[in-house]
Amino acid sequence: MRRLFAALIAALPILFAGRAIAQTDLDALMRDVLTRRDENWKKLQQYVLDERESIELRGPSQTPIWGEHRDYTWFIRNGLFVRSPVKVNGADVSESERRKYEADYLKRMERREHRDAAPADAASLDPGAILSQSRQPQFISSAYLLRFKFEQGKFALVGRETLDGHDTLRVEYYPERLFTGTDRRRHGGSQQDRAYDEEFRRLMNKVALVTLWVEPAARQIVRYTFDNVALDFLPAQWLMHVDEITASMDMSQPFPDVWLPRDMRIDAALSIVAGQFYLHYGLDYHDYRQADVSTKIKIQ
Repeated sequence: MRRLFAALIAALPILFAGRAIAQTDLDALMRDVLTRRDENWKKLQQYVLDERESIELRGPSQTPIWGEHRDYTWFIRNGLFVRSPVKVNGADVSESERRKYEADYLKRMERREHRDAAPADAASLDPGAILSQSRQPQFISSAYLLRFKFEQGKFALVGRETLDGHDTLRVEYYPERLFTGTDRRRHGGSQQDRAYDEEFRRLMNKVALVTLWVEPAARQIVRYTFDNVALDFLPAQWLMHVDEITASMDMSQPFPDVWLPRDMRIDAALSIVAGQFYLHYGLDYHDYRQADVSTKIKIQ
């Protein structure tokens, strides 16, 4: 027994060193993954896609109460991605409404680009450009609902899985800084208000569980899921209780070596006096294809 105990003591530094190396490797992988996460859309300078947005509200026993479905198409105009409405609940959007929506959307994107771009780059927003957009388009930022931050030592490798034909690493992320920032409504508020905000963010981070499926060779997130496992600390529990909130996002490869969002889902279960209600919100991106700039819709 003494010899066995001595052997175990002698082996501890080796075991801990191996664990430290594994954690270091995982941290390095996740640092690369999160750095490259938002760069995929820049790899292909000329493509378009279609989008379906859906929202549904169901009551007790999953009884449908309200729902809406909207279809859009995305195209490139003046070097920017523009979202164009096609249908609302199956009915075609009129030509005048579609053109107005596109014009308003394009103006917002141009203002954003001019605001963010350096003066020397402002001339890049010209009608002849294929894609000059510097910030990621909305269909990318919407899919990345959670803006993960790299936090060293907060990732754990929990297994390997095959997902959509890809060999992936299943990684759990235990955040401390997923929910950060200050509540603008309390800007300049009392010390008690700031302490409340800080404690609220701490509790939100504490109950959050994020699982990521990572393709290690491509340094790419293939899927992520987000679960708030317990939200009993939220205020006004006597009025409305948040039973569950989950979110998920899946990526696909519409073109070789180009990873782009395929779908995003948010589901919430809420309980009030009348019973339990369910809210679903989804975005589906499909039919990615090479853009035909000769057939772009133009505003007269």
